[in-house]
Amino acid sequence: MGEPIFDSEGIFDDDYLYFFADVLEERSDTETGVIWALLSLEPGHEVLDLCCGHGRIANRLAARGCRVTGLDATPLFLDRARRDAAAAGVAVDYVLGDMRDLPFVERFDAIVNWFTAYGYFNDDDNRRVLGQVYRALRPGGRFAMELINYTGLLPRYQSSTVTERGDDMVIDQHRLDPLTGRSVATRTVIRAGRIRRIPFFTRLFTFPELRDWLLAAGFVSVEGHGDDGGPLTADSHRMVVTACRQRAGAKAHRSVTRP
Repeated sequence: MGEPIFDSEGIFDDDYLYFFADVLEERSDTETGVIWALLSLEPGHEVLDLCCGHGRIANRLAARGCRVTGLDATPLFLDRARRDAAAAGVAVDYVLGDMRDLPFVERFDAIVNWFTAYGYFNDDDNRRVLGQVYRALRPGGRFAMELINYTGLLPRYQSSTVTERGDDMVIDQHRLDPLTGRSVATRTVIRAGRIRRIPFFTRLFTFPELRDWLLAAGFVSVEGHGDDGGPLTADSHRMVVTACRQRAGAKAHRSVTRP
């Protein structure tokens, strides 16, 4: 079987916003609070929201006083983010770009990558993203990523899920590939009488695997957290991983907080 296809233009479009944006907005205040606490953010900190989507986190961090850059590969999402920022009266620098090739060097105090906005490529490119994050952080900078907890997913893994909005619906059909650690899927969108199908996949991680990748990328401290930033357990639906770049002049010492 060949390499699965990830149709990013097909997945991240107006249908995505139509079905999921309102639901995501409902959780955004809480998630911003978790990010603020885990990264010890303060007004004036320079923050990158990596794969910022329609700006729901970036705009809230800016409202709290951070200097925020949002980077995403989907122009439609960035347009929505800019409109929402203007409506909220906040300033965010929204940039079109690829997370595998960031145009920043030692610029940010913190980088955020939220809601499984990672794992869309082959493993070489997935690892490259972490190296780009490390390069974009200042010494002592911190990184937080939030994604599916593989261990917690397995007992509740479903071959299909349905999201409805009125008479419209999204049907995701999944299969788990244990050789690649991917959930390979086809999304069927039924909206306004139109039907289309989009292939995509998500790379799934346990904490130890992602911890080792982050350490290999150069980070010196990696911690695992569960839902809402609490303890990571086998039952946690979501996993938050934080990593720290070594401070300038500090002696090399790597540490890991195990869940």
